[in-house]
Formats: sequence, structure tokens, C-alpha cells
Amino acid sequence: MNIKYIDTGKLYEGLKGAVVNNSTRISRKNGIPYIEFTPFDEFDWVTLHFSTRDGGVSKGIYSSMNFSFDRGDDYENVYKNYELFLDTMNIKPENCVCTKQTHTANVIAVDYNMAGMGLTRARDFDNVDGLVTNEPGLCLITYFADCVPVYFIDPVNRCIGASHSGWRGTVADITHETVQLMNRTYGSNPEDIHAFIGPSICQDCYEVDEAVAEKFRSAYSQNETGMILYHTAGDKYQLNLQAANYFNMFHAGIKPDNIGISDICTSCNSDWLFSHRASHGKRGVLCGFMSICR
Repeated sequence: MNIKYIDTGKLYEGLKGAVVNNSTRISRKNGIPYIEFTPFDEFDWVTLHFSTRDGGVSKGIYSSMNFSFDRGDDYENVYKNYELFLDTMNIKPENCVCTKQTHTANVIAVDYNMAGMGLTRARDFDNVDGLVTNEPGLCLITYFADCVPVYFIDPVNRCIGASHSGWRGTVADITHETVQLMNRTYGSNPEDIHAFIGPSICQDCYEVDEAVAEKFRSAYSQNETGMILYHTAGDKYQLNLQAANYFNMFHAGIKPDNIGISDICTSCNSDWLFSHRASHGKRGVLCGFMSICR
């Protein structure tokens, strides 16, 4: 893979303590490539694999590791992709729970009573963009194609969280909701939580209009907004969703030294990562698969 890395010195200047450089690694198992996050290496009781476009059986614009059942791909191909990828984690589809993402800040706690939902049986929930659990062997699945994956590990209470944070979820602060749910459900102290901001569209690739920019100005301080928005011309801005999610994590009580940020942009690497912006919507879906493995 010819990876184009983000210019971290430019985009993350001022984000003190965050781990950015060398934060990702490409690994393979059974010929299937996946991205791992090096700041989480110390937590050997958690497995987190983030998919690429490669290694699946889908064709055309979905080529080849597409995980969306509802974008026009063949059902059999998509399900086979899940089987192939989950095999890199020694997990079966019936032991997974999938979000039902609608760009909300809704997060729910899941257990084995919900195993299989979204893959082998219907969900009993809707409008959920984040999941938390403390159940070993239960895999949390979240979906992406430019939006920001945010992941959380509490090594003290041995629980995890995985959420989808597009610009709406970022302004609504799904990170805060995830951390608070971990606190209420499992007793997590935010200072104990380690977090990671996964592969997503970078500021250079993400243009927004004045209406979106104003929502961020209203949600963040003036100094923070200066690092999140770059005014180009007229009512156009370049938006740094990674920096915004860093500030959300910091405000949620997570220590800067416990925050990692991916150095990979989905749009810059649309040849091997699905990107909504780069493909003009003609694409499949990436997934993050997170599980307490023991």
C-alpha cells in the first residue's frame, strides 16, 4: 500500500500531549490487511482492527472489502466480507453488535443478550452511533467512509467504547456521551480512559460552508476554533474534525497523554480506504471491529 500520511505538524499543532506520529500500523492475517493503533498496544486484552478496501469479495465501486448491506452491494458478498475479516480476530458474526448510525450522539451499553444484532438478527434499536461493553468476546462494529472513529479503553474497569463521530456527532459531542455512559455503567473514571481518533478525512480534504462553520464556532472556544477551522474564501472553510474530537476528549476528562490520533486520511488514501468525498458517494463502507478478547 502506498500510504499518504497526514502532515501532522501542520494539522495538529497545539494539541499538547496527543500521540500522532507512528500511531498506526498495517498488519495482515490470512491475507486480510487491517489497521492497528499503536497507542493501544499495551492493552493486550483488547483487539481493535480497522478495515481497508482490500481483501474482500465485493466488486465494482464496492471493491473489495465492503461492509454495507444497504448501498446496493450483493448481500452474499457483504456477509462473506464479514466472515473473512472477523476471522482475523477469531470472532463469529453471531458474536457481534452493529451500530445503526444516523449521525446522532446516542450511545448504548450492549451485552450478550444483543449478540448478533445487525448481522445475524435484527437490531432492537435505532439511531445509535456508539456502543460500550464490558463483555469479553462481544465485538463492537462501527461504520465509516470519512467520518471520525473514536475508541475508548478503560483498563481499570476493563470496558471499551466505540463511536462514530461525523461533524454532527462531533458538535453534539458523542465522545462526552460515550465517556459518561462508561462512567454510569461500569464506573469508569475519565482520567483512566485511553482514547484514539481513527482514520478519517483530514482538514485539507474537508471543505464545509458557513452554516457548518458557525456550529463549530458556537461549540468551541475561540482558541479551539482557530485550530479547527481554516477560512479559505467566501463562505468556505477547511474543517479539522480530528482536532475537534481531541478537544471533546480533553473536555470529557481524558488526559492528553492518553489520546492518540491517526496519521491517515481516508480521502487522501481513497485508493485503499473508502471515502465519501473522494468517490462522490459511490463507495462501500469501512468498519472498526473492537472486542475484549479475554
